[in-house]
Amino acid sequence: MPYLDRAGAHIFYEVTGDARSQPPLLLSHGFGASSAMWQPNIDALAADRPVIAWDLCGHGRSDSPADPARYAHAACVADMAALLDAAGAERAVAGGLSLGGFLSLAFCLEMPHRVAGLVLCDTGPGFRSEEARERWNNRALALADRLDHDGLRALGDDSGPAAAGHRSASGLALAARNMLTQPDSRVIDALASIRVPVLVLVGERDEAFLGAAGYIAAKIPGAQKIVIPGGGHMCNIDQPELFNEAVLAFLDSLP
Repeated sequence: MPYLDRAGAHIFYEVTGDARSQPPLLLSHGFGASSAMWQPNIDALAADRPVIAWDLCGHGRSDSPADPARYAHAACVADMAALLDAAGAERAVAGGLSLGGFLSLAFCLEMPHRVAGLVLCDTGPGFRSEEARERWNNRALALADRLDHDGLRALGDDSGPAAAGHRSASGLALAARNMLTQPDSRVIDALASIRVPVLVLVGERDEAFLGAAGYIAAKIPGAQKIVIPGGGHMCNIDQPELFNEAVLAFLDSLP
């Protein structure tokens, strides 16, 4: 199994297809999930384009270092660039769900020259309001406390089709405190500056993110939004065929 050595922490990733053939699709999972969440999608999405799926620091088969800075958004963005380097790819279509979508936005804003497009699934752009951001952060910190107290049980059932295979509750707690929290409004403030093709996907039943998806699509010039019928927060798992169809059509439309 391939691992990327990042400052002494091993980051798990898998490449399906030849990443040198054209810009790959780099898939980043949501908080509390892992690259396993893309199992219903990778084979279909890799038919014409390489796919890179990875486990964020503290998740799945990746290591869980004790340094909180290793979980910062900047560290995640650097990991994404290093993954492309390891795969021999100059650019990628950055795709992600929820936290993974937010990090894909951050990656695009930090390194636009390495992004050929964005696929944002059930994603929020952060918060401009300090009060709203504080409420979100308090929920993330409370989840971190539950992970410290209850271990992996705090995540609930992890036996479904995308079982994450986490190894460390402390790593997830660190991720909740430093990766899931929102330090500022930098990403949401910069949406209008994005100039790559963007597909915004959201599950019809994902009430908490329907508004956020609409906001992102309205703010990014030329962004396309698709609501997945019958989909919840993990629309790629709830409706994999509809999800795959929408993403493949978007990828086929890229220059």
